Amino acid sequence: MAQNNPRAYLFESMPIPKAVMELSIPMVVTSLVMVVYNLADTFFVGMLNDPIQNAAVTLAYPVMLAFNAVNNLFGVGTSSVMSRSLGAGDHEKVRSASAFGFYGSVFSGLLFALLCTVLLGPLLNLLGADDTTRQATKDYMFWTVTCGAMPAILNVVQGQMVRAEGASLHASIGTMSGCVLNILLDPIFILPWGLNMGAAGAGLATFISNCVSCGYFFVLARVKKGNTFICLDIRKLKTLSKDVVLGILGVGVPASIQNLLNVTGSTILNNFTAAYGAAAVAAMGVAHKINMLPLQVTMGFSQGIMPLVSYNYASGNRKRMKDSILFASGIITPVMILVTVGYWLGAPGLIRLFMDNPEIVAYGSAFLRGMCLGMTFMCIDFMAVGVFASLGMGKRSLTFAILRKIVLEIPLLFILNALFPLYGLAYAQSITEFCLAIAAIVMLLKIFKQNK
Repeated sequence: MAQNNPRAYLFESMPIPKAVMELSIPMVVTSLVMVVYNLADTFFVGMLNDPIQNAAVTLAYPVMLAFNAVNNLFGVGTSSVMSRSLGAGDHEKVRSASAFGFYGSVFSGLLFALLCTVLLGPLLNLLGADDTTRQATKDYMFWTVTCGAMPAILNVVQGQMVRAEGASLHASIGTMSGCVLNILLDPIFILPWGLNMGAAGAGLATFISNCVSCGYFFVLARVKKGNTFICLDIRKLKTLSKDVVLGILGVGVPASIQNLLNVTGSTILNNFTAAYGAAAVAAMGVAHKINMLPLQVTMGFSQGIMPLVSYNYASGNRKRMKDSILFASGIITPVMILVTVGYWLGAPGLIRLFMDNPEIVAYGSAFLRGMCLGMTFMCIDFMAVGVFASLGMGKRSLTFAILRKIVLEIPLLFILNALFPLYGLAYAQSITEFCLAIAAIVMLLKIFKQNK
């Protein structure tokens, strides 16, 4: 029966290694392309050899990170409900959840852009922008936030809804189409031989690319009409059940809070770093984005298996659920150990690829070595958070978020900066992830025991 239904075969019967790879590889490739596209801003802005322009991209990063709060609220929450509903055979619930996720992300994106624009002055102060970096940061945020918040959020949420149905390849194509376009547009908009817009050009390229990705998903929904349970009919909102809304919010709100706490931590980090000048801010931004490359692979792997875990949990096949988690963990953990060694040894060369400035290379190498020590532990943490979201365990996700930022990372930023000014900041995340990895293993073992 499942053989005649590609979606059911993928979730129910396909060998686990093949199913994990089919769902995760497109997501991992997408994550890699997204990191390259994020690094493209840093790379091409860095070619200007102007620390102020590079600092502008770094200072605006917490606001871009805040997009993920909305992405997780409607993307992670909706995809979790959709996958579990597919496993339970409740297709009407899938349609209602997708409509709520779509229009919720549209409204939230527009509201986000409006609030950031109205409160731009105080926001720039909060981000750590000074008289030197204020205008460049403002120009970059005009395109990425004022104009770009809604398409950036909608792009991610639509991709997660498509992935929840098992169409991981289509989700990746939609996201990557915008990323590739952004990489192509960056040099044209940023560099002197093109439009010479600096950081603002990077923002404009990002805005256009997100609009293109959204367009792909709109066309896909139109083409697959009748062969998909994703529903964009606004009339579905009239018949929304309390169960659907609470199911989405139960997973989405903790995930959203986690990202808001990430924004808080990133803002505190930038403010501490800004006290040491634009070169230190630029170096911290470069090191952070390089460090995000393997972490995005890990995130892609953990998010890729979420539909498989959710579906089999809801359908009662707990053994397949656990085997999927263990297989994915066994693949990604040793890879991260090797990457950590490579980053530690090659830190100066990696920083120099983006900005060949002796001061920035010196700062950035020290920062990257501190950050990369947490990679292996973070991959365990990402896997655990993905499992919590897949099973609808919002309270555990929230507990993890509070542990990560409020209990560990934010206090560590203050303590380490006091003990080892500036350089200690890079180690706060690694120490945090080490502690969380222990908690993650304990929680996962408990889940396995409860689902024998």
